Amino acid sequence: MKHPDPEEMDDGVLDHRGEALPYLSKSAKNMKMDKLLSTPMPKFDGITPGSYFWTRVLYWICNRISKVQFRTIEATGMESIPNDRGSLCCAWHTNGLLDALQITLNHPKYFVFGGRHDLVTRPLLGWWTRKMAVQPVVRKAELLRGGCSEEEANFLNGRSLMTLASGISHGYGCVLFPEGTSHNNAYMLRFRTGPMRTVLAASALAKASDKPMPVIIPIGLHFRTREFFRTDIWVEFGQPLQVQDDDVPDSLVEAIASGTWSEPPADSVFSLRDKLRGELVPLTPNTYSWDEYRGLHLLGHIKGRMESKPPTTWREEVLSARKFRDQYADEFKTQEGDDLKPERIVNPVVKNSEKAAEILHRNGLDGRDINRNLTGFATPNIAKIPLSAARSMLFLTLLPIFIISLLPQMILGRVLGDSTDEGIDARTSYQFLAAMFGSIIIWPISSVILVALMYWQAGSIAEISGFEWTESIGTSTTEILVACGLMWLLMFPISLFTGRLFSLVWDDYVDLRGYYRKQKVSNSDKQELFELIAELQQDLSGSD
Repeated sequence: MKHPDPEEMDDGVLDHRGEALPYLSKSAKNMKMDKLLSTPMPKFDGITPGSYFWTRVLYWICNRISKVQFRTIEATGMESIPNDRGSLCCAWHTNGLLDALQITLNHPKYFVFGGRHDLVTRPLLGWWTRKMAVQPVVRKAELLRGGCSEEEANFLNGRSLMTLASGISHGYGCVLFPEGTSHNNAYMLRFRTGPMRTVLAASALAKASDKPMPVIIPIGLHFRTREFFRTDIWVEFGQPLQVQDDDVPDSLVEAIASGTWSEPPADSVFSLRDKLRGELVPLTPNTYSWDEYRGLHLLGHIKGRMESKPPTTWREEVLSARKFRDQYADEFKTQEGDDLKPERIVNPVVKNSEKAAEILHRNGLDGRDINRNLTGFATPNIAKIPLSAARSMLFLTLLPIFIISLLPQMILGRVLGDSTDEGIDARTSYQFLAAMFGSIIIWPISSVILVALMYWQAGSIAEISGFEWTESIGTSTTEILVACGLMWLLMFPISLFTGRLFSLVWDDYVDLRGYYRKQKVSNSDKQELFELIAELQQDLSGSD
């Protein structure tokens, strides 16, 4: 299914700058003001702002799912996050809920949360977010399209921003996305002022109570292919930006300390916005297009192989591409302006690399598939075959458990992800939610089915294993029921293990598929590709 592109779905509603507002999904349009106004408020006298129990359960589930959903997860820069004050995390926004999730899971502090209003009103998800005391925010897009009155929006947003500011001032973490919407571009959109206003209010509260003023942490979120299962991710925590005392006038401190929302000075807001953008933009692809970005990544692979130091991790690959971007880009736009889209890089090296990367991308390949000599495609690692075969055999043994417990939630995630009207950037969000709630709702039912099947085939199992599990405790009806109950509980870790095993088998399948794709590349594509790579080698050698 082709997902709708927000840029192509312009309904004519403009903001005060005359720019088209973000496309609204059906869920975003459905505003339930009564439920929004009754959203539970967080408490700042405990370890977590919301329910400690449900927060810990959520963290545990999300960590388990992340290890299945992503092939590699790397986070760096956490050592720079101060422990003695609150922090507002800001990142670019291209992968829906997973953006906030990966920041939260890798940050050392618990978070006070704010997000799009429908996060607290959706079925199932809304129940959990309310337990977490997530605060709803009404965007300009909903207001101008008539989703609520200006009075309702101002009250709700004022209360939410004040609550988030209070949480930050008490030392908690928080994540807000300055762009205000998830998108599909290879560069950052115009910044909204909500995050800056929130952290300035938090600074005023901290100043009023003689606490250390919070910091803003720019974060680079790097997904290899964000919509793919088992993709790679690198969470890059940048150097914290300290809010300066001069940015928080006494008048704001007095107003905020009274417990009511007050707008920070516009000069402070815009100054902080520009500082943040200057630090955050370099941590993003910041390219004219994704085609250009893939070309920069290919340059990193070629240069690395020329120096016998090819990138071995996704982080190394991102950093090598960034190095070439900074080298060849004529202009680096970090400030707000009329046109935030970077200029196309005109250097012939990048142009040729983009052509070569397009050939690879068209065939489902990338720079990792080029051999060390840059003369052909890489050959498979034969040493991995025994381990891959062993994993596959074990997975086949557990296939009934997979079919009953995991396959339904995978199908649900695929259907929801492919049918959403929120764009491809929301695809993995729905898949993740299906995995999370599927584990809670489907696994108890699937475990009953599996135990019933095992009870039905108890005799056959005993003949094969020599163990009569139904009578392991005793032969009375009660003892058999207890044995069935224990087996039911055992199905949960077995299902978890099966999911993890499936992800590893999937990796093996993807690697095998990559080998097959390399064999199917046409001779004309091969010839053009390696002619371009040979030319790129000469160009890169001459630039040293």
